Amino acid sequence: MIRQRYGQAATIFRGLGLALTIAAAAAFLGAHYGAPAMLFALLIGMAFNFLAHESHIKPGVDFAASACLRLGVALLGVRLSWADFQSLGLYPVIAVIALVALTILAGIALSRLLGRGARLGILTGGSVAICGASAALALASVLPRDARLERDTLFTVVAVTTLSTIAMVAYPLLFAALDATDAQTGMLIGATIHDVAQVVGAGYSVSREAGDTAVMVKLMRVALLPVVLLAVIVALANGKADGGKITLPWFLVAFIALAAINSLGLIPAPVASAAESASRILLITAIAALGVKTALKQMADLGGGYIMLVVAETALLLAMAIVFVKLFVA
Repeated sequence: MIRQRYGQAATIFRGLGLALTIAAAAAFLGAHYGAPAMLFALLIGMAFNFLAHESHIKPGVDFAASACLRLGVALLGVRLSWADFQSLGLYPVIAVIALVALTILAGIALSRLLGRGARLGILTGGSVAICGASAALALASVLPRDARLERDTLFTVVAVTTLSTIAMVAYPLLFAALDATDAQTGMLIGATIHDVAQVVGAGYSVSREAGDTAVMVKLMRVALLPVVLLAVIVALANGKADGGKITLPWFLVAFIALAAINSLGLIPAPVASAAESASRILLITAIAALGVKTALKQMADLGGGYIMLVVAETALLLAMAIVFVKLFVA
C-alpha cells in the first residue's frame, strides 16, 4: 500500500514538475523580455504536447491544470479591498458594472451568432470584461467540462493576452489623440485593457494620476469576478432539467473570504504580497499544464470566427468606455 501511494505521488510530481519548470522558464522570459509570462507558458507548454499522454506525466499535468488553477483563483481574493474603491465615487462603479455586464451579454450573443454556443461567449466575454487570462481560467473552472473546453480556454488566453499587450502600447496614444485628461485616460485604461500587468504598464506610462486611477478601476473589474462566477453557476444549475442543485466550489468561497478579510485589514501587507505572488505562479503553472495538453493543430483548427469574436468584444468594450468617460468623467 505504501509503495503504491509512493508510486502515485511520484507520478504526480513528474508531471507537476514539468509544468513548474515550464512556468519558471516562462516567468524568466517574461521578466527579461517584457512580454506576458502566461503567453510564454502556453507556447512552451504546447511544445511539450508529445508528453501529454505519457502515463508517467499525464496525472501530474492534469493535477497542475486543475488543482493549481483552482488554488490560484482562490488566492486572487487578496488583491481586493473595499477601501481601495471608495475614493472613485458612484459613477465609475455603475459604469464598470454596466460595461462588464454588457460585454458578457454581447459575447454570448455574438458567439451564438457565429454558431459557437453560449459557453464560448461566457468564456471570451468574461475574460475581456473582467481580467483577461485570470478570468478565463476562473470561468473555465466552473463551466461544464467537455472536449472543447480546454481548447477554448487556451484560445481565449492567447487572444486576450495578445490584445492586451497591443492595447498597452496603442491605447495611451489613442486616448491622447482624443484629448483625454489624465483622469479620463486612467479610467479608460482601467476599464478596457484585459490584464492587470498591462493596465499598470499603460497607466503609469502616462502619469501617476492615470496609473493610480487605472489600477483602481481595474481592481473594481476584478472584484466582479466572484459575482460573475456565481451568476454562471446559478444559470447553469437553473438550466438543468431537474432544476439543478447550486453548489459553490471551494475556491470561489475562498476567493470571497480572502477579499472580505483583506477589506477588514486583517491580512498583513507582506502576507498579501506573498499570496498574490503565489497566485500568479499557480496560474502560470496551470497555463503551462494546459499548454502541454493542447496540440498546435487543435488551435489551428479553430478558425477565424474565434478571433473575430474576441476582437469584436474588445472593440465594443472600448467604444462603450469612451462614450461613458466623455459624457460623465471630467
